[in-house]
This record gives sequence, C-alpha cells and structure tokens, in this order.
Amino acid sequence: MSDQRITPVTPASESPPVIRLKRNAVGLWEGVSQSFSFVSPAGNVAILLVGTAAFSMGSMPLAVAIAWIIYLLWMVVPNEFSREIVNAGSYYAYSAQGLGGGGGVLALWMWMGENLTGPAFGVLGLSGFIYLLSSSLSKTGWAWVPLAVLTLLFGVILSYTGIRASLRYTLWSAVLEVLFLVISAIIIIVKVGPNNSLAPFTLQPVHGAFSPFFLGVVFSVLDFTGLGTATTVSEETTGSKRVISKAILIAWVISGLAIVLPSYALTVGWGLPNMANYAKSPDPGLIVFQRYLGTTGWILLILFTINSYLMYMVAKVNAVTRIWYSAGRDGIIFKRFAKIHPRLGTPHTTVVLFFVVILVVNVITASILGPTNGALWLLTISGVCIIGVHIVANTALTAYFWKKGKFRVALHGIIPTVATIIGLVVLWYSVYPIPAEPFGSAVVIGLIWLVLAFIVSLYYAKRHRHVIAKAGMSQEEA
Repeated sequence: MSDQRITPVTPASESPPVIRLKRNAVGLWEGVSQSFSFVSPAGNVAILLVGTAAFSMGSMPLAVAIAWIIYLLWMVVPNEFSREIVNAGSYYAYSAQGLGGGGGVLALWMWMGENLTGPAFGVLGLSGFIYLLSSSLSKTGWAWVPLAVLTLLFGVILSYTGIRASLRYTLWSAVLEVLFLVISAIIIIVKVGPNNSLAPFTLQPVHGAFSPFFLGVVFSVLDFTGLGTATTVSEETTGSKRVISKAILIAWVISGLAIVLPSYALTVGWGLPNMANYAKSPDPGLIVFQRYLGTTGWILLILFTINSYLMYMVAKVNAVTRIWYSAGRDGIIFKRFAKIHPRLGTPHTTVVLFFVVILVVNVITASILGPTNGALWLLTISGVCIIGVHIVANTALTAYFWKKGKFRVALHGIIPTVATIIGLVVLWYSVYPIPAEPFGSAVVIGLIWLVLAFIVSLYYAKRHRHVIAKAGMSQEEA
C-alpha cells in the first residue's frame, strides 16, 4: 500500500461581514418625523410666511392651502417609488432606475446643488432669527459665527451617533410643535371672535388679482420642500416598502395642519384689512402671538422656532449624508467616503464631510453678505436646484413603471406630467424677472448648475457606463 500524504486543509478565512446602514433601526413615526422636520412649521409661522403674504396678502391661507395640495402631486414620486425601491439615495436612486444611470447622475448633480446650499436655512437662518430678537447681538458683526457652528454641530453630532437617536429627538419635538401651533391657532381664532371670516380662503382680499396671488402660492410651494425625505432612511426602516409611503402621506397631512390653520389665525389675528402691512414687519408671527397669547405665547413661539431650525438641521444631515453615501457606494461621487460606522451603523465619514463642506460654504457666503442675506442667497440657488430634481424624478417615475409593465395612466402618466408642468411654472416665476442683486446672481448660478448637470450626466453616460449601470439598485436584500 503506497504511502499517501494527507495535506491538511486550512479552512478558508471567513469574509469580513458587510457593514451597511443599520437595518430595522426605525419605524413609521420616525419616518414621519424625518419628512416633517424639513418643513419647519414654527419657522414658517414666526417669520417665513411673509414671502407668501407679500403677494397674497389677506388671501394668504388660500395660497398656503393651494401650495400644500400642489405639493401632494410632487409626493406621488416618492410614494410610488418607495414601494418598489429601497435605497438611501432616494430621488437619485429612483432616477437611475427609471431613466438609466445617466438619469441618476442628472438628478444627483441637481440635488447636490440643493445639498450644498439648502442647509443655510438651518445654519444661517437660525442666526438671522436670533439677530432679529437681539439688536445688540446683530450689531457685533461676528456673533452669527458661533451660532452657525453650534447649529451645524447639533445636527451633525445627533446624526453621527445614530439614526434612531436623531429621529427620536425630531419625533417628540415634532409632536410638541404641532400641538403648540394648532392649539395656539385655535385660541387666536376664538379670541378674534366676530372678525373671523371665510374671505381669507377666497381671492376677495386681493380683489380677484390672480397674478400676484399666484406668486404667493409659488413662495409657499417651496415651504413644503423636503416632505419626501423619509425615503433617505428607507434602508434603516422596518418594513420599508410598506412604511415609507405611509410616512410621507402622514407627514404631508400633519404639515398642512401645522401651517394652513396657523396661517389663517395669523391673517385674522393681524387683521384682514391690515394685511398689506403684514410682510413689512420683520416678525409678524411673533407680534400676533404676543397680542393674543401674551408673553408666554411669544416666548414659546421663539423656543419652538429655534427648536424647529435644529430639527431641520438634524433631518438635513440625515438625508444629505445618506444620499452621498448611496452615490459613493455606487462609485459615482465621494467613493472614499462610502463607509459605515461598524457600531453606530451611520455613514459617519459623509457626516464629517458634510460638516466641513457646509461650514465652509456658509461661512464664506455669510462673511460677504451677512447671515440673513447669505441664507436667502443660498436658498435661492437651493430652490432652483430642487425644482430640477423633482422634474427629473417625475419623468423617471413614468419611464420606470412603463418599463416594468405596471403603468397606470393617471398615477404614472397624468399626475407626474402635471407636477412637472407646475414645477416649470414655479421655476419660471422663481427666476424671471431676475431679481436685483445680490439674489440675481444666485438665480444665474442655480440655472448654470442645472445646465452643468446635463453635461456631467452625458459625461458619465459616455465615459463611465460600467459604473452607472447598476446605480440606484434596491438594497432590501443587498
């Protein structure tokens, strides 16, 4: 019998576990709070509705209500896609799957324009609000810097430490904010008594002048931006394909309740005959609350407004860092930053990147224009870019469901087409006529960014087909 040597077989080393976003970390109501926090209702009530009131005056509640309904048309995209695709890239991933990888790059680049400028609402907006309350602070010329850094750090730290912790904070804050705004609005309405009227829900206060009224609607449409961002936490949500669509609709309903009802209370509380002067006041919401709810109501609105900015900042960091992570995972941008913290399950490297980039953008802009004008300048670019994202995603919805053989004429054809037309109208009125400086340059930069998006998309489609071929794939079983 021949001598046979048996070579010992060394077991193959196990492959390192795939580290990915923390699965089943959050549920329905955390998804609701992610979307709702973007709207920042208290900020709208305290200050931001002046843009709507400047054009719609006493018809402000009607303008807000119409804008709210219009935004529902834009929510068909995330609602429908979230039932099919689980991906933190959200509209980027949906556009990639609907229009091909080039379409994904197109939506991603447009969204990057918003990602870089939209955070100014929280970073610099809160500084501007606090400046409004304290003339001594506003005269320092530098106090906005630590305020901006602290606001950004607040969102970054909460997002870094875990999706559940960050969304638990926004959830309970949102509950308290909605209760405060709704109850306060009811108290004001009751105290107004016989001066209540249905006129604010008609064109009567603007004497039937539809054109300026519509500009008020345009301003309010952008007030609801971000309601679809529950999709960015889809990979971390239990039962994502069932839950995310519900979260978006619930957030839409609650945001309408938290803004439409208070907008009516502000109108009748200010005095319908005096609404021409509403937008001329720097803090009309605070004035109305103090008039009817006393110092306590005034202080509470200030506190909830500050917290509303902080909620927005947390939700913004959550959403943007996951979009960047998804694109990095696909090998398109920020590839070296597509990493997940092994214990916390968060895209910690993109969170750090977000902090550095956004701080630089905001500090440079505010140093030149000041915190308030700096925020408005950046938000002008943001508004132009986000409308572009919605238009691309609307088109992707139609293409995706047609290819899948699930096409429904009304839901996947008519509604997204109407939403695109509305988006183009809103974009037109947002950029034409080009406003005076410094905001005129912001409009031009926003439009240039949209053009560059097409160029970048064509470049990737031609030179990096292999990279974008699998972009935006559903991750529920990845």
